[in-house]
Amino acid sequence: MRTSILPLLLLICAYVSAQTVRQPLVSSYPGLGAYSKNAADAFSFMVNPAALANLQQTGAGVYSERRFLLNALSQYTAVAGFQTNSGTFGLQADYFGYSNYNETQIGLGYARSLGTKIDVGAKFNYYNLRIPAYTSVSTFHFEAGVLMHLSEKLHAGFSVFNPVGGELNKAANEKIASVYRGGLGYEVSDRFFISAELIKEENKNAGVNAVFQYELVKQLLIRAGINTVNTQPFLGVGLKFGAFRVDVATAYHPQLGISPAVMILFNGKKKEDKSE
Repeated sequence: MRTSILPLLLLICAYVSAQTVRQPLVSSYPGLGAYSKNAADAFSFMVNPAALANLQQTGAGVYSERRFLLNALSQYTAVAGFQTNSGTFGLQADYFGYSNYNETQIGLGYARSLGTKIDVGAKFNYYNLRIPAYTSVSTFHFEAGVLMHLSEKLHAGFSVFNPVGGELNKAANEKIASVYRGGLGYEVSDRFFISAELIKEENKNAGVNAVFQYELVKQLLIRAGINTVNTQPFLGVGLKFGAFRVDVATAYHPQLGISPAVMILFNGKKKEDKSE
């Protein structure tokens, strides 16, 4: 009994505000390239749906995280981005928790460029919260975003997550939290990228997510940053093997410890290659 209650208490204390049932959580690591063109990949639209428009090729990936080394706080995410002549589509599936408490979500996103300076995107999600023998509730919600390419190197964006709706329990006033993000990214070079974003979640203080990515050599890159919302710095290393990239990363919480993660990314051929 004690073993099964502890993870749920940690989950509630760490991630649930007074009137909000949190959406499946994803660390800052996989979506790091949202405010970049060179670093954008299939995971980037997790932060801003408009980032789908920056995909240079069709791609897919999986991400797994074990928060604080607890099996009951495991996170699994799968994504895919598909380029078409009328825009780019994205799929995302999330699972968070364990058999006695879990959150699942599946989403469909779409983005396209409006000229060379602005990208817009939206994503529609179906969310389910399940506690066996107690409750199972679900709802639909959406998110939207815009990216502006202020120059070849400087990019800015804004996104909203669940601005309206997402109601789970009307009587208890429980709903999925609304989240607002605004950020800037700067391509220092083709190999070095930095970004920072302001995040405001409903009923919580605003925080800053500051990150960077540096490609040491063509086959090796490092990513690092810190999210002041949960005071968790993170560090990761990515190795490229042809069309695949494998990242090993970890985040650290001063009270709860480390959260190891693994990410596998596949990138298809670029559009330019297909036309040659």
